[in-house]
Amino acid sequence: MVSAPDSARPPAGVARAAGGTCSKGSGEDPLLLVVDPVARLTDAESVRIARDVLRAATPGLKLCLPDDPAQTPRLLARCGSRRPVLVGDDRALLHAVRYLHGERALGGTALSVVPVGDGPSVALARSLGLPLDAVSAARTVLRGNPHAMDLLVDDEDGVVLGGVRTEASPAVRPPRREEHAERDADRAGQLAGQWRRMYQALARTMLAHGRGRASGERGGLSPAAAGRPVPSSPPASRRPPARGAQRLRVEADGAVVAGPDRPVTDVTVRTTGTGGLAEVSVQPLAGTPLRVRAHTVTVSAPDGFPGFRYRADADADSGAPAAPAASRTWTVLPRAWHLVLPAG
Repeated sequence: MVSAPDSARPPAGVARAAGGTCSKGSGEDPLLLVVDPVARLTDAESVRIARDVLRAATPGLKLCLPDDPAQTPRLLARCGSRRPVLVGDDRALLHAVRYLHGERALGGTALSVVPVGDGPSVALARSLGLPLDAVSAARTVLRGNPHAMDLLVDDEDGVVLGGVRTEASPAVRPPRREEHAERDADRAGQLAGQWRRMYQALARTMLAHGRGRASGERGGLSPAAAGRPVPSSPPASRRPPARGAQRLRVEADGAVVAGPDRPVTDVTVRTTGTGGLAEVSVQPLAGTPLRVRAHTVTVSAPDGFPGFRYRADADADSGAPAAPAASRTWTVLPRAWHLVLPAG
């Protein structure tokens, strides 16, 4: 007999509560199962399977069905003595961890997760070591062990579970003074080319009319031989970086890893899981990537630049990248949260 999906009307005996519906089993309540509404819409069958497996093993399970995704982390925070279990995708996991961190309740909570969603929407859960099929994930909730995990937090108390990656933005342009200098250099290069072509044409004409004359006459000499300087193109150091490159300053525990004099195409910062350090990777415009590990990482744009864009947990949060920041510092908080993972 197939039970109705959780998104349907709650069965008899289920009370209506602020933030959705919650139902209690008999006896103790060891688990608080919160099903994100997006998961019920995405894959109601996986939600039903996970619920049935957990309910069969824990008769005291309490089931909560929030009506709005914003209510999901609030219900998890009110778990009391029960173990909170989240059913949802990476976005729901991120919102839950960020909310619990903001409430200063993350350190004392061992969070269990049943990932529900398509491949890209549960990529973060996979990278954290969670099984993706409903049965295995539910068994992990019952038989798994809490693992202490590092947390990456920025200087505005923003939380990152996976990693941070900078993104080149067309809006990021050099300061006005440098724009004028580069524009003048471009004009100088154009004028240099025009003058060079004119000198060459004039030299050919005078050489053709001056055949038979003494070779020392100035009319038959090239501009260089006649001592006339030929303007050159602007030096490469004054040209703007190639498309997609950025001028950034990257510091790892106070040591400069990359400077604005060497454009980069990519900077990533991510936790290593439980090592207490972040892994920093800097890809220069030319050359091999630089990789270091550090407790604190600072990325900043040079003075006068409007800033740089970055995306945190890009695989999990499909929203737009953060607004341009002049500087941002990420710090690793060792063993800041606990996630229930498969035993062994």
